[in-house]
Amino acid sequence: MAKAHAKQPFKLPDFYVPWPARLNPHLEGARTHSKAWARQMGIIDPPKDSGIPLIWSEAKFDAMDYALLCAYTHPEAPGPELDLITDWYVWVFYFDDHFLELYKKTRDRVGAKKYLDGLPAFMPVDLSPPPEPQNPVERGLIDLWARTVPTKSLEWRKRFFESTKALLEESTWELSNISEHRVSNPIEYIEMRRKVGGAPWSADLVEHAVFVEVPDRVAASRPMRVLKDTFSDAVHLRNDLFSYERELEEGELANCVLVLEKFLGVPTQRAADLTNEILTSRLHQFENTVLTELPMLFAEFGLNPVEQAQVLTYVRGLQDWQSGGHEWHMRSSRYMNREAGAGGGSALGLSGLGLSGARIPWSAGALGLQRIKSYTHVPYQPVGPSVLPKFYMPYTTRVNSHLDSARKNSKEWARRMGMLETLPGHPGVFIWDDHKFDVADVALCGALIHPAANGPQLDLSACWLVWGTYADDYFPALYGNTRDMAGAKVFNARLAQFMPDDPKAMTAVPLNPVELGLADLWARTAGPLSEFARRGFRKAIMDMTESWLWELSNQIQNRVPDPVDYVEMRRKTFGSDLTMSLARLAQDVGIPPALFRTRPMQGLENSAADYACFTNDVFSYQKEIEFEGEVHNMVLVVQRFLGVDKAQAAGVVNELMTARMRQFEHIVKTELPALAEDFKLDSHTQERLHAYVEKLQQWMAGVLRWHQTVDRYKEFELINSRYAGRTFSTPRGLGTSAARLASLLPRP
Repeated sequence: MAKAHAKQPFKLPDFYVPWPARLNPHLEGARTHSKAWARQMGIIDPPKDSGIPLIWSEAKFDAMDYALLCAYTHPEAPGPELDLITDWYVWVFYFDDHFLELYKKTRDRVGAKKYLDGLPAFMPVDLSPPPEPQNPVERGLIDLWARTVPTKSLEWRKRFFESTKALLEESTWELSNISEHRVSNPIEYIEMRRKVGGAPWSADLVEHAVFVEVPDRVAASRPMRVLKDTFSDAVHLRNDLFSYERELEEGELANCVLVLEKFLGVPTQRAADLTNEILTSRLHQFENTVLTELPMLFAEFGLNPVEQAQVLTYVRGLQDWQSGGHEWHMRSSRYMNREAGAGGGSALGLSGLGLSGARIPWSAGALGLQRIKSYTHVPYQPVGPSVLPKFYMPYTTRVNSHLDSARKNSKEWARRMGMLETLPGHPGVFIWDDHKFDVADVALCGALIHPAANGPQLDLSACWLVWGTYADDYFPALYGNTRDMAGAKVFNARLAQFMPDDPKAMTAVPLNPVELGLADLWARTAGPLSEFARRGFRKAIMDMTESWLWELSNQIQNRVPDPVDYVEMRRKTFGSDLTMSLARLAQDVGIPPALFRTRPMQGLENSAADYACFTNDVFSYQKEIEFEGEVHNMVLVVQRFLGVDKAQAAGVVNELMTARMRQFEHIVKTELPALAEDFKLDSHTQERLHAYVEKLQQWMAGVLRWHQTVDRYKEFELINSRYAGRTFSTPRGLGTSAARLASLLPRP
C-alpha cells in the first residue's frame, strides 16, 4: 500500500450507482466463519514448517474484510449461504495474490501453466473424488466445490466450472503481457478482463446465493449473455479505478485506466474519467436489456411465471452485487479510496455502514444523464465525404484470374433468384437493379479475398457474397423503414426452414429471393458436410440474421449503441461468426477443433473481424449517416462517446484498426508457435494452420482493397442512387454480412 498521506494519481470520478446498497445482517457471523475457514485451509498464517509461503497475515486478512464485500453484494443471503459465499471470495482473492507471488513476480510461465492446468481436476462436475491437494488453493477449492455444486443442476455446474476454469487459466494472459511489457488495446482488454477478472464467475455464484437458476434454454441467449457481460464489465472497470495505484506499484499492466492512457495518449485523470464513462455506459446497457429485451425473451421462449421470477430474481442479485461492490471498494484497505468522499459521489461527505443511502450525487454522470446522448442522434444529417485516414495493412492479395467469369455467373444467378426483379408484392419497386448490382461488384470482393480459388469455387463464393449482401439490403428495406419487429422476427425464423439436415429433403416453399437464394446455396454447400458441421454452419447463418433484429431494435429506439455492445454485435452483423465457422469447415482436416476454442485463436479471429468491420464503417460513413439514417457505424459510436467530430472519430477508429492488426501480428508471431507446441501439432497440421492464417490475411487485405476500388460509397453514386428512383434506399453496405462469407467457404 502507498503511504496514507501520499497523493492519489487521480481524483475518483462520480460513479453511477443506480441501485441502493444494503448490508446483510449476518456480517459478523461471516467474518468469524471465514477467518476460521481460511486458517483451516492454510490461507492465513500457515505454520513456518509447512512449506506454504506467507501470502496473508491475519492482520492483512482482517483489513481486506471480504466478509464485508459479501455482506454488501449478497444482502439477502441467509447466514450459512453468506458463509459459503464469503469463503469463495476469500479463496478467489487468495488465489490472485498467491499466483502473483509465485508466478507473476517470478515470471515463471512454465510453472504457472503446469499449476493452472492441474486446478480443474479439483472441480469434478460429476462429483467424482478429486486428487490430493498440495497447497491452500487446491485444498480450498476441493472444500468449496463439495459445498456448492451438489444442490445445483448439471447445466449450472457446467457453466460454473467453465467460468471458474477461465478465471484460473487466463491468468497466463496477464503474465505474458507483464513478461513482454505489453499493454493491450482497449478491445482486447475488455474481452480478456471478463475472463481474468472473475465477474462472470461472480454472476454464476449469484444464482446460487439467491437460490435460483436461469432456465438452461435461455442461459445462452443474447439478453442473458449481455446481462452477464455488462455486469462483468462494470465490476471490472470499477475495480480498475480503485486498484490503479496498487496495481501499478505491483507491476500490473491489466488496468483499463492504463490501457486508455497509453492508447489515447491522454493524462491519467482523463483516462480515469473515460473508464468511468465506459462503466456507466455498460450499466445503461444492462438497464436497456432488462427493459427492452427480457420481455420479448420471456414471450419467445414461453417462460412460465416461475421461470420469469427466477430470471428477475437473478437480475436483482446482479444489481445488489453492483451497488454492494461499490460500497466495499469505498472502504477496503486493498484499494485507493482515501479521497472517496470528494470524488466517489458523496455530496454530504457521509461515510460508514448503512449510510450509502445518504449520498446525494448531483453530477450528470452520477445521475446517469449521459444516457440521453445515445438517443439524441438526428438522422440524415449532411456530413459530406470523409477524408480517409492512412490505413495500416501489412498484408497483400491479388485478383483471382476467374473474376470475369464469376461476375457473369453470379449476376445470372442473382437474376434467376429474382434479386434483380420487381420486389414481390411491390410492383415497380426493386431492392437491386442491374446498375446497383454492377456498382457493388461483389464478385471483385470474392476475387480479392479468395485469390487462389478455381472457377467453380469462386462462383460459389461470389454467389454467397451476392446472397449475403442482398439479404442485408432486403431486411432493412422491408422491416427497418416500417419498424416492423414482428414481421422481422417471422422473416428471420423462416430462414431455418431452408437449411434442413438433409438438403435433398427440403420441403419449405421460398416466398422471396432471400429464401430462394438460401435454399439454393444451402443445397450446393451443406450437402457434403457432416451432421456436426452442418449444425454449426446453420447456427452461424442464424447468428448473422438474428443480429439484424438487434439493429432494428436500436433503429426503433433511435439509440446509438453502447461502444462495447456495438463492437461485439458488429462481428455478427458483419457475418464474422458465420465465416469463422466456414473457415473451420474448410480447414478442419488435421486441425484439432479444440484449437479454435483457445484464447489465441479467438483473439486472432476477433482481431481480423474488427479490422474488416471498421474498414467498412470508415468507408460507408457518409452513405449510412447522411443517406440512410443509420445509427450503426463505429465512427458515429466514437463520435457520440468521446464527443469529437467525424474526422477525429475516424482517426480513433483507424487507431483501433491498427491496434487490432498489430495484435493479429503479435499472436501470429508469439502465441501461435506456443499454441502449436502445447497441442503438439505435427508439421502437416502446422501447415494447415498456417494456410488458415494466410487466408485471414488475404481476407483483410482484400476487404480493404475492395472498399478502395468500388464506387459504392462515393458521393456521386450515393446522390445518383437517391434520385434515380429505381431502388429502395437501404441501410448497410457490402460486405457487412457477406464479405467474410465467400472467402472461407468449404471446398465444394
